[in-house]
Amino acid sequence: MVNIVRVCTCTSGTLLIVLLHVSLSVANKQWPLPYRRSSSRPPSDPYCKALYPFCPTGADDGKIPVMTDSDEIQVLALKAPVWEWKYGDFMGKLHIYHDALGFHNTRTGQNFTSEWYELFQLFNCSFPHEVPGRDEPLWCNQGAACFFSGINDSHWRANGTITQVTTITGHQFNQLADWIHHDNNTGPYYSPFQVDDSDSLSPKVWMYSYDCSSYILRVFDALHTFGAVFHSSVNLNYTRMRLYSNEPQLLGNTSQIFGPSGQPDVASALMKFYSNFTPMAASLTFAEHLLHIFEYVVLKEEFYLYFNEQYWFLPMKTPFVKITYGMIPLPATSQLH
Repeated sequence: MVNIVRVCTCTSGTLLIVLLHVSLSVANKQWPLPYRRSSSRPPSDPYCKALYPFCPTGADDGKIPVMTDSDEIQVLALKAPVWEWKYGDFMGKLHIYHDALGFHNTRTGQNFTSEWYELFQLFNCSFPHEVPGRDEPLWCNQGAACFFSGINDSHWRANGTITQVTTITGHQFNQLADWIHHDNNTGPYYSPFQVDDSDSLSPKVWMYSYDCSSYILRVFDALHTFGAVFHSSVNLNYTRMRLYSNEPQLLGNTSQIFGPSGQPDVASALMKFYSNFTPMAASLTFAEHLLHIFEYVVLKEEFYLYFNEQYWFLPMKTPFVKITYGMIPLPATSQLH
């Protein structure tokens, strides 16, 4: 049994949240809500256009080079401020970092970089598009792994860090390559927000983000299962965009909300909310957009999140939104010093 929230527009113009207990075969209450894997990567909608090409120097076929089993491969954690190439260390001062991995083959001297990021830029993964003639929002929220030759030392060292975390064999690297392909094909959707119940040191997590840093953590866990041993002296921090709310309530998926057999009141509420996050209309100033967003998130204490291809209502609470930068331990770090 799960709660589906219906948002009803009353004659007074206010929104009432009515909880209906509906039995759904696709989900039950499990927190944190697991990220739902896909059977394969779906094609992107032709409407979705990238401002910058995705993975321009990666192999067209997505292949990762095969290493000799006995090779020694140094694994490097790469970190730099988001948009460092454009804004330098500005985002670093706000602790907003992008994470990636480097691999150095000590036998051949070859270097490689692997990272996971959005196909159509970050804002498109956070909020949808309103397309004329289309009843429902259009999401351009896919992300993917990029693997390419070389490590851009100047980019990572200028305002970030390069940190060796472990050394693996060529065989373990080849295992990881197979894992990256599977992870990439079954986890196509970017989700930028972590949703917590409080700002405490040990909050209850409703949903975890699925972004560049969670890719690094998944890779570390995979390497650990392949036998990699990590340096205990290494501590790595990660950026999190956090939303704070009471227990999220499921609204439904696109077909349950939009269209002739959907829920028009819920659909209207969603479209009204997301209109505050679309590119600024000519009739509204930047300040007016900020006021609308403040009204929803802080004054009305409302946020609508798209996660696992479903819409969720978040009853927001103090401190509402926060960017954090905290340490997450490496797997089984006590074994190597």
